[in-house]
Amino acid sequence: MPGPALTQTVSQTQTLAPQMRQSLEILQSNTLELQQLLRQFLETNPVLEHELSTLSLDDLDRKEADPDELVESPDDDLRELAITERRANGSSREDEERREHLYNSIVGPETFQQHLADQLNLSALPDELRVAALALIGNMDERGYFDEPLAEVGRRLGIPVDDLERAKTILQSFDPPGIAVDDLQESLLVQLHRSNRLASLEFRIVENHLNELARKHYPKIARELNVSVEEVVEAATHIAQLDPAPGTSFDPSSNPYIIPDVSLEKDGEGEWIAMLTNEYLPRLRLSDTYKDLVATSPDRKLRTYLRNQLREGRTLIKALDQRQATILAISEEIIRHQIEFLENGPRSLKPLTMNEVAEAIEVHPATVSRAVAGKHARTPHGVIELRRFFATGYKTSEGHAVSNEGVRETLQSIVHAEDRQKPLSDSAIQKILSQQGIKVARRTVAKYREQLNILPSHLRRSY
Repeated sequence: MPGPALTQTVSQTQTLAPQMRQSLEILQSNTLELQQLLRQFLETNPVLEHELSTLSLDDLDRKEADPDELVESPDDDLRELAITERRANGSSREDEERREHLYNSIVGPETFQQHLADQLNLSALPDELRVAALALIGNMDERGYFDEPLAEVGRRLGIPVDDLERAKTILQSFDPPGIAVDDLQESLLVQLHRSNRLASLEFRIVENHLNELARKHYPKIARELNVSVEEVVEAATHIAQLDPAPGTSFDPSSNPYIIPDVSLEKDGEGEWIAMLTNEYLPRLRLSDTYKDLVATSPDRKLRTYLRNQLREGRTLIKALDQRQATILAISEEIIRHQIEFLENGPRSLKPLTMNEVAEAIEVHPATVSRAVAGKHARTPHGVIELRRFFATGYKTSEGHAVSNEGVRETLQSIVHAEDRQKPLSDSAIQKILSQQGIKVARRTVAKYREQLNILPSHLRRSY
């Protein structure tokens, strides 16, 4: 039996240099993520300075020679000395106030659990109920519904179920109305209760006929409750105004704060142009104090450390410059292809691929993909994600190109104009699109309808 043996193989692997990884990270970051990155760089690199103004590289001395070759790394004492000297010589009180303003401007939205905990802190409750309420807050999902039965929570945490039931009633009096419930029906009933509609037709429908309501079986509900169909329809309209998931109003991802990276607008001569917004991005520069210190300090290790930091600072500023230039070039190419969209709206959006834009601006398609990820443009039709400008599409019978987005917009317009008492089926919508020169399959109509959150025809019917 052969024993262990040593073998030698040769292989090739591709790795990214740290500077390249940093450049890609900056390119992919949206404005809010870039704020956080710049904050980290400013905290860790003492040679970087900033002002709260539009990002610009005009003040960067591009003729300045690169630092000398690297030698050994400085120790922690020298790093602390460099940071201390920077604070003593290179930063005024006004600079510190600007930095603090920048750092404090990045504020995370209040979460659903924080909102409930703040209300709980203002409530005068016995300790046992406070503990039970905190346990229930921690066991709610993003909608405000409980993840597991109260009996299971009590068994797992050793809390009496009676305390949990009392805490549940207390939490149901908190804002937003309709939270601390087991299911949709209970949430709607709590909201109706909170609005003093316990004796209303809406309450009776939700309590006893929620399934029929979902299927729009209005005549059946009317017969069983001995009311007219018109009254049921009116009650259904009021019920539809309730929030089926009240907790999601505090979900940071459900309504994220968007800062556009670019603005697509007309100039004074009526020509469409792309302008970088640069909102909330600090202006970066290299500290003259540390440039002088590299030339004058007798400490070799300190000079080496500062050369490294200056090189990293230049790399960062160059990466920011490249990011902005790439986004601007892509935006200008989007304008060249999508003028009809800017003039007329989403229905005029044309098919456009990232390969086309990449070829036009002479970069790799992956660079375009990274550059548009999470980025938004301010347009006459609202703030739009840059990725929406890239879509495949169809050719109409007249030979005109129309994007998937344009087809969806047309479909939505057809549904919006339909007779609510006789809503259009997917096949009927397909025929109307075909009459307009857009040849799509019925299953494609169904797919686009679902993407637009449009209900099937039998659920769109009004009485």
